[in-house]
Amino acid sequence: MKNMTPKEIVAELDKYIIGQDEAKKSVAIALRNRYRRNQLSDEMREEITPKNILMMGPTGVGKTEIARRLARIMEAPFIKVEATKYTEVGYVGRDVESMIRDLVEASVRITKQKHIDEKYDIADQRAEDLILEALVPDAKKKKKSGESSNPFDFILNSGGYTSQKEEYENKQNAENAKPADDIAMAREQVRRELRDGKLENELVEIDVEVTPNTNQLDMQNEGMGIAIGNIFGDMMPKKTKHKKLPVKEARKILREQEAQSMLDMDQVVDEALMNAEQNGIVFIDEIDKIASGSSVTASGEVSREGVQRDILPIVEGSVVNTKHGPVKTDHMLFIGAGAFHVSKPSDLIPELQGRFPIKVELKNLDKEAFKQILTVPENAVIKQQKALLETEGVQVEFTDDAIDEIAGMAFLMNEETENIGARRLYTIMETLLEDVSYELPNPDITHVLVDREMVQEKFKEKIREVDVDKYIL
Repeated sequence: MKNMTPKEIVAELDKYIIGQDEAKKSVAIALRNRYRRNQLSDEMREEITPKNILMMGPTGVGKTEIARRLARIMEAPFIKVEATKYTEVGYVGRDVESMIRDLVEASVRITKQKHIDEKYDIADQRAEDLILEALVPDAKKKKKSGESSNPFDFILNSGGYTSQKEEYENKQNAENAKPADDIAMAREQVRRELRDGKLENELVEIDVEVTPNTNQLDMQNEGMGIAIGNIFGDMMPKKTKHKKLPVKEARKILREQEAQSMLDMDQVVDEALMNAEQNGIVFIDEIDKIASGSSVTASGEVSREGVQRDILPIVEGSVVNTKHGPVKTDHMLFIGAGAFHVSKPSDLIPELQGRFPIKVELKNLDKEAFKQILTVPENAVIKQQKALLETEGVQVEFTDDAIDEIAGMAFLMNEETENIGARRLYTIMETLLEDVSYELPNPDITHVLVDREMVQEKFKEKIREVDVDKYIL
């Protein structure tokens, strides 16, 4: 997927986002340039930095969705942040470097899952062996050190100490043990039944690792994380507890445990840091809210320009300390987005403007765009509503004139009141099917036809209210 051409990337985005061709084109080229950069020599690769993008357009036209789908297509570490939650250094609140730490955490999560997925084949085999051992045990197993009633047993055992009681139990177990051949034959028979799915609901007792609940102290300015109570954790044996579970649940737990135990976390972290540095995407939403226009001077804006100054070195390229190690931001792709109703892009400090060379304006949605949003995308609003009500055994049918009426109403409401873009459709759809949803489940209702008359009837009060509002001062 990482080798997709710009046209293929746009085609993939078209499945979920209607219109905004210019914005899609810009982000597709930015992604393809990453692939092109990776084909260069090391010396030239270091010289080429990503061309960051600034998206301008009202809320609900697809800015966030474009960035989110982009990250999913490229399987890249992605983080969406709001510029308004950061404060200038010296004020109480989150510092801007925390966005890079969040990106690194996302990258570690993605990389770890990828490595775990690769280990699942071996983990499945090991989980099956453990379940067989539990179903057909060798003999009575001695207590685990984690369950021991004596808290100093693990120290004594490390010195080769064995109590008389333990010696007696071991002797008894050895006498009562079945011959190895009998156990092997029994296990093979059980293995066949296990693979045929005949034992899925059979109860089995397994050892599950206990994860201690520790308090995480995150010192943000240092980029360090200390788990209090876990400092001496490596010196103590891992705690486990017995659980009685059906085979199908035990398999999932053991599979996950075995896959985790095979992970090389040092390799995972190194790969994750490299992935974040080379492929990371940071989407900074509401960037217009930290632009301080010359005419507006409210008390709440005391640190707006300071936040811009703090974001600047991150976007320009700097080293941020994280708990996994230092990370360079030189080659991360930053996408800024904002409605820019009150302020303008030129209200940002000049240095920050220069760091977002590609400026894309997203257009307002018209009636035709609303009709397409209702029906065309993979996650179209009407498809979602139909799928929800099908779970109650109800078939919902929308006529063409009903879709036309809903699209026209959404466009009209956005024009006459606040423009909230495609989110207006969710408001209309929820209100339209509210009464039907409330009545379900109902054996008498199996089919619902939504036509123009139903839509007009449902919203006649709302439309009148909007018309009256125009004349109220």
